[in-house]
Amino acid sequence: MAILSNNTLLPLQPTYRLLSFPVQTKLNNFTFNFGTNLYYNYPVTTYPNRARAAPIFTASSNVDVSTSTTLSVTGCFCNYLLIIIKGWTEFVKNVSGEWDGFGADFTKGGTPIELPESVVPEAYREWEVKVFDWQTQCPTLAQPHEFSLMYKNIKLLPTVGCEADAATRYSIDERNVTNNEQSPVLAFAYQSSGCYVAVWPVADHDSDKLLELEYCLIDPRDKESRVRIIQVIRIEDSKLELQNIKVFVEQWYGPFRNGDQLGGCSIRDSAFAVTQPLKPSQVTGVWQGLNAVATFNNSQTIILQLRDESVRQTVRDERSLVLLPKQLWCSLREEENEETFCEVGWLLDEGRTITSKCIFSSQAELKEIAIASEEVAG
Repeated sequence: MAILSNNTLLPLQPTYRLLSFPVQTKLNNFTFNFGTNLYYNYPVTTYPNRARAAPIFTASSNVDVSTSTTLSVTGCFCNYLLIIIKGWTEFVKNVSGEWDGFGADFTKGGTPIELPESVVPEAYREWEVKVFDWQTQCPTLAQPHEFSLMYKNIKLLPTVGCEADAATRYSIDERNVTNNEQSPVLAFAYQSSGCYVAVWPVADHDSDKLLELEYCLIDPRDKESRVRIIQVIRIEDSKLELQNIKVFVEQWYGPFRNGDQLGGCSIRDSAFAVTQPLKPSQVTGVWQGLNAVATFNNSQTIILQLRDESVRQTVRDERSLVLLPKQLWCSLREEENEETFCEVGWLLDEGRTITSKCIFSSQAELKEIAIASEEVAG
């Protein structure tokens, strides 16, 4: 019931579930272990300015709280949930849709890998034209009312000229992110901008472990332009080694249609694998910027929002850099404390980049994911 200023009780409309998720988190001196459903409802009444009343949020939870300080749990808890909801809602809006473009594979040294001869049209072989790029689709759909994301990496067979309507799918790799034990993703960190980082296991018959570190970076000047860089990493005796690299350069083509419609000739980009790579001098040196961080140490949650922003400084030298086309690069380096930094970056302008990294412990356990906007330190 809603209570007006004259103590009149008014009925509420039915409540609607907004989010449902299990969480373990720390907030100030609190440690929360809970599974919660968050609902919203509105008072049924007419206001003079005809504005709808502010929503009333209620949390149905099983909450275990341990704390050394006496504070208002309800206030802190609701504020924390609202921050999460706002961030996820923005992420859903910015990441969902049809993303079309081109993709290419590179060796661990940054050399482009030619497409298999079996998929290249006869005309290209007759002209002795080598093909390195796939035309790609990536239909993506995030759910606004639960932590769930689905997308498909679709490779299209090369065609001669612009024959989008006749393009044939070569392969479809569907990825699903959910916040439960059945989720195939090992860790997922997201930013409201639509950027994210996902750690995927790779089926491998060898005794060593193989991971894909997928970094999705959106151009802050153009939310319809993004890159996805995937580092394929082998872990052997707690040591991480870069195996190869995959790069996708994509444009937002329209709302989600599950890949039913091709961007085709309207794609605002072109094949890039053999174009000029980045110059090392453009990204080496001392850089600093605001880092959004998600910490996975002892975390029981697969999906975390990139928050806790702080200014950090990075010293980048040429030795560990793998230079790529489209103003991109990646690196893998081991620090003195035996932590391993896996990093990718995108040079947006001279002296301005967007970067992302995964930090692993000396035991090859994921500790932290970060995304940063950096500038050359003055």
